[in-house]
Amino acid sequence: MNSVALPSCSHLPVASGIGLRAAHHERVATERPGIAWLEVHTENFLGGGATPALLESLRGEYAISLHGVGLSLGSAEGLDQDHLSRIAALVRRVEPAAVSDHLSWSVTGGVYFNDLLPVPYDEEALAAIARNVMRFQEAIGREVMVENPSTYLRHAQSDRAEPQFLAELCQRSGCGLLLDVNNVFVSAENHGDDARAYLAAIAPLPIGEIHLSGHHLRQIGNRSIRIDDHGSPVSDQVWALYEQALALIGPRPTLVEWDSALPPLETLLAEADKAQTRLDHAMRSTA
Repeated sequence: MNSVALPSCSHLPVASGIGLRAAHHERVATERPGIAWLEVHTENFLGGGATPALLESLRGEYAISLHGVGLSLGSAEGLDQDHLSRIAALVRRVEPAAVSDHLSWSVTGGVYFNDLLPVPYDEEALAAIARNVMRFQEAIGREVMVENPSTYLRHAQSDRAEPQFLAELCQRSGCGLLLDVNNVFVSAENHGDDARAYLAAIAPLPIGEIHLSGHHLRQIGNRSIRIDDHGSPVSDQVWALYEQALALIGPRPTLVEWDSALPPLETLLAEADKAQTRLDHAMRSTA
């Protein structure tokens, strides 16, 4: 399972995992389903009390990944020191196998938005995000992964493509990449881009984890766009793109994300089994 060499940003098993959400805490804690690793949203475990203790109780059996949604790495104002300190304390307590956050911003002037907002792909944004990522890594004493976004509009001031921006961010900050295949598909479809060409461009980067999730098609005016909603099964098109990703970059720890309209645990585990089947095939192909 762990014979594939991963970049130093990830110590996860090369297997499928599931996102652990509050509705499934009790069952996972008591039944211990047969899955290799679990990923949680970091901010859900910053309050102390029972929730960090839950992760401590699970980490002996499951690798744990902390996936942040609120650090706002894309903020030109820098990172909130209190938020960063609380994340660092959680990392020290849980000792996760991986830590990640998003290529986005969500805070300005002390106001938090309930969304992951896009950044322009230009030098000014790159410099700011690289500073924030390096500060993040220094605070927790380890390399992190940054996730590619799903996008619906382009910034007019962007002067480079997303794969180039990600490559420069990895080079400047020393971070790794969390490759969200569903986000690649959604963005490519929304902008008329080639998703496979995107995968080929980012294949040389230090990719330590893959995400898979569902999306839906929405009609807005005279335009149809795909919305990344994490509220449905992985689509056939995304499964096909995932297989292409494995062929291009090799097997990677793969998470099935499901955050809204949460299904029974059995449904989530069945989706993870589908990912594991494809991972096993990729492992055999590279043996």
